[in-house]
Amino acid sequence: MKNKAWIYVGLTSLFELIWIFGFNVASTWWHWALIVVFILLDLHFLSRACESLPTGTVYAIFAAAGTIGTALMDVFIFNEQLTNSKILFMGLIIIGVIGLNVADNRSSADKKGEMA
Repeated sequence: MKNKAWIYVGLTSLFELIWIFGFNVASTWWHWALIVVFILLDLHFLSRACESLPTGTVYAIFAAAGTIGTALMDVFIFNEQLTNSKILFMGLIIIGVIGLNVADNRSSADKKGEMA
């Protein structure tokens, strides 16, 4: 069940980037209608992921993927400049997400050890 939850995390992160991209390029009513559909899909998969994984971990990954993905989208699609400071802070976000995931895994293992 957890593998499926990680797929939901990936999907929610992907759909978040799609609707954020849509904000930059939408120009007609049907573009905005598609954005609403992607936002609803995004929230659906976010809630499904939270059913099986710790909400803090899911949200940290979701927010990090959105933040880093948006920054990279700005660089590679909208011709913004990639600076050393952007790279540094994106790295710090990744380290933070990994740290939260490790901490959640340890606390889960500790709880299982207490039950045995």
